[in-house]
Amino acid sequence: MVLTDYRRVALQNWKSRITIDPLVCHGRPCITGTRVWVSLIVDNLAAGSSEKEILEAYPTLTIDDIRAALAFAAEMARERFVDIPLKTG
Repeated sequence: MVLTDYRRVALQNWKSRITIDPLVCHGRPCITGTRVWVSLIVDNLAAGSSEKEILEAYPTLTIDDIRAALAFAAEMARERFVDIPLKTG
């Protein structure tokens, strides 16, 4: 599959959609501004849920949030460590 320019930019900008804050969800990676864990999104996709079903279950999410979660998961699979600035005070 060839990535379009839009998809390439979305995959590169996933860090703006993922937040790690020790005071939110015990520091688990979440979609910025929510308490929705990245792992919850990836688990749902792995279990066969469609993007539409996830968006209906979690109306604060966008399709770009789901794609960011997948991009984060892909980066973690490649690198084992992803440098996301820790949110402080």
